[in-house]
Amino acid sequence: MSEIKEILVDENSKLFDKTGMFYKKFPSDFRQIRYFTLLVVQKAPPEIKEINLLEQQISELIKNAIKHGNKNNPNKFVHVWFSFSEEHAHLIIEDEGEGFKRIEEWNEFNRKRLECFQNQNFEEMEKYISFVTEDSDEYDSGNALFAAVEYWNGGVVFNNKRNCVAVLKRFPKKRHGLEIKSA
Repeated sequence: MSEIKEILVDENSKLFDKTGMFYKKFPSDFRQIRYFTLLVVQKAPPEIKEINLLEQQISELIKNAIKHGNKNNPNKFVHVWFSFSEEHAHLIIEDEGEGFKRIEEWNEFNRKRLECFQNQNFEEMEKYISFVTEDSDEYDSGNALFAAVEYWNGGVVFNNKRNCVAVLKRFPKKRHGLEIKSA
C-alpha cells in the first residue's frame, strides 16, 4: 500500500523558517486572488513554473486564507512568504482567522478515501467524495486540500493555531533538459 499523505500540525517544522523569503501582504479581497497569485508566482524561475499547476496551488492557498480564514473580512489580511529556486517552491500563508480546527478529522477522512480507492471499493468511496462541514457552502468539497497534499510533496504543515500553513514542492533536478533521478 502506498504512503498516505496527511496535513501536519507542527509550528516548529523547518518549513516555517522564513529566512531569505520574499513577503507580500494582501487584503482579503476575493476578486483579486488571481492578481495576488501572479505577484507571487512571477518570482518563480521559468524552469519550475509548471505554470498552471503552481499558479493553481498558490491561488487555492490564498483563496482558502481569504474565504475560510479571514471570512472575506476586508479589514483582515493574508500574509505570504515565498521563495523559489530551480529545485523548489516554498510558501508560508498566514491569515488572521481562528484556524483550521478540523485537520485531524480531514486527515482521517482522506485516509479512508484513499484506502477505498486503493482497494477499489468504489461503493464505499462514495461516502468520501467531499469533505463538507456545517461551515461549508455549495462550492466547498475539500478537493483543494486533496490536491495540496499530493502537489506539495515536501509537506503541508500548519502552525499550532492552525491559521498559518507552510508548503514545499520539490522539483526534479534537470541538466540540459533531462530529468536527473536522485539515488
